[in-house]
Amino acid sequence: MDKTTEIEAAVFRKLLAHLDANKQVQNIDLMNLANFCRNCLAKWYAAEAKQVGEEISVDAAKEIVYGMPYAEWKAKYQQEATPEQLAAFEKNKPSAK
Repeated sequence: MDKTTEIEAAVFRKLLAHLDANKQVQNIDLMNLANFCRNCLAKWYAAEAKQVGEEISVDAAKEIVYGMPYAEWKAKYQQEATPEQLAAFEKNKPSAK
């Protein structure tokens, strides 16, 4: 593994640790501010794995990103979205492709 790959892997691990340490930051907040969320990371992870010949389901990738099964994280940490959050999401959500 070259140094760039090592650095990128370390940054990814740090990003996951940061998100884990800040569970109060909801996915809808991330979507509204940055147009990506933890679920996006999991989908990207699964897609990139496929590109290199590995089969990782989105659910398995979510477990990597969330550090636990998604349903468990959702039950423990996901809060009900406010009307303001939902309105911002509707205004800014990416179009389906």
